[in-house]
Amino acid sequence: MSMLKEEKAMWRQKQDVQKVKLSDAEINDRYSRGEGRIVVENNREKLHGFVQQLSNERYMDLRPFYQRRPRWDPVRQSRLIESFLINLPVPPVFLYERDYNSYEVMDGQQRITAIKDFYDGKLQLKGLQYWPELDGRYYHNLPKTVKAGIDRRSISSIVMLKESAPEDEEALLLREIVFERLNTGGVALERQEIRNALFQGRLNETIMDLSRHDTIRKAWKLPLYDPEEDEKKDPDLVKSSFYQKMEDAELVLRFFALRNVDHYAKGMQGFLDLYMLKASRLGDYAIDQLEDHFTLVMDTVEKIYGDLAFQPFVPEKNEWLGRPQKAFFDAVTVAISQNIQEADILVQKKDEILQRTKQLFKDHEEGTFTGRGNTKSDIKNRIDIYSRMLADVAA
Repeated sequence: MSMLKEEKAMWRQKQDVQKVKLSDAEINDRYSRGEGRIVVENNREKLHGFVQQLSNERYMDLRPFYQRRPRWDPVRQSRLIESFLINLPVPPVFLYERDYNSYEVMDGQQRITAIKDFYDGKLQLKGLQYWPELDGRYYHNLPKTVKAGIDRRSISSIVMLKESAPEDEEALLLREIVFERLNTGGVALERQEIRNALFQGRLNETIMDLSRHDTIRKAWKLPLYDPEEDEKKDPDLVKSSFYQKMEDAELVLRFFALRNVDHYAKGMQGFLDLYMLKASRLGDYAIDQLEDHFTLVMDTVEKIYGDLAFQPFVPEKNEWLGRPQKAFFDAVTVAISQNIQEADILVQKKDEILQRTKQLFKDHEEGTFTGRGNTKSDIKNRIDIYSRMLADVAA
């Protein structure tokens, strides 16, 4: 599949940033009117009352589009509860008032989730440092005085009020800026997490959905997708750095972007940013085409390679590597995309493709397919080599 006509058009559009020049007097006037400043208020609520309000679905959205996946394991959640118990200061959460008395979490998702899980009876305390005697307890079976002590603790919040940006478009931009600034400390955001934050919309939602494909999950040894996996906090997902950093979503983006490799610039991460910026404006029909094409390519990979999907071959050991690599994922998926019209023939000749794949690794220097070089020519070379092999097999 070649680039869509909508993709070709998007590369012709320049990203012009208009800088409006103002005089000092105009700048002073703008500042005096309160433009470019957020309006906030500070609140404190008892934990028990705060959790009760969370039961109202309209009250707070814990996972708006720009939030990361849950990262805290039960030990870290438990130690937050312990911090409340021993009265250690807990940083305030940052909320955005999307409507009156209706909020979304901009910073503090993990803290709020831990508190809610504890009060809902989903969190069993473990790994406590100062109160190990409480390990194994839930909220409902805490000693009476301890339970009362936690109930009288408070959580602080800083709320960005709706008045900060009454227009929807302006509010979206401001929320994205605030989110990015708030998350410059603590656990650093990965590049795909930032893209997930800043390029919300249909394309981003599609990328997240496609990242759950069985072929990706099996190759990177993740449990197959369960619609309730976030609520269940599958331990295999919680401990997976690959999943938590949204590297599965980045794989999907790499596939979409590298089909446009002729426009490659700014290094891999910069190119992914650039593609996301441009492609986020694609219409629903174009995104539907991309979604169907990705699924067809992944299904073809699965039928050809099975459990060996995206694993390089190691000639010195005469065996497959045993784990997938992103650079080889790029070569395989984009090359199959370029030869997708021959998908049925390629699947029929899968044994030959496996043997020819081994031969590619024997014939080319180490690192050709595994990302030792990441320049535009390196990436195009490994895609072209693999694509020519597929075309030869299908001929």
